[in-house]
Amino acid sequence: MSPLQWRVRPVLPIVRLLGAVALVVLVVAFGREDPVQWVIAIVVAAALTGWAARDLVAPVRLSADTSGITMVVGFVRRRHVAWPQVERVRVDRRERRGLRNQLLEIDTGDSLHLFSVHELGTDPAEVAEALNALRANAPL
Repeated sequence: MSPLQWRVRPVLPIVRLLGAVALVVLVVAFGREDPVQWVIAIVVAAALTGWAARDLVAPVRLSADTSGITMVVGFVRRRHVAWPQVERVRVDRRERRGLRNQLLEIDTGDSLHLFSVHELGTDPAEVAEALNALRANAPL
């Protein structure tokens, strides 16, 4: 059986890079004399570029097979967790100020890994369902 994979939507790094470029263009057009605007624009543009680079270098955020789950932690480092080490896989649903948010939670006992719909490219509830089904069928 081939591993299941969930990845960042391809449009997200493009949008982040376009946002960085747009920010620099706006500062060039309207903030030529204010050094504070330049510093803020450069810092935010660098952060957006780094975020986009992470999406391009490590687009697959989560994969799973019969041996366990492999996930991206930190910038691009991968961590493999065997199924016996996974304590719980669930979806955390919250509503705050009229906005609904869903995060996939993978609890390994020593750490909690959270993945949003943007990182998975699909609904976290579907991913949790697939992971729990794979976990139930995994050999011990």
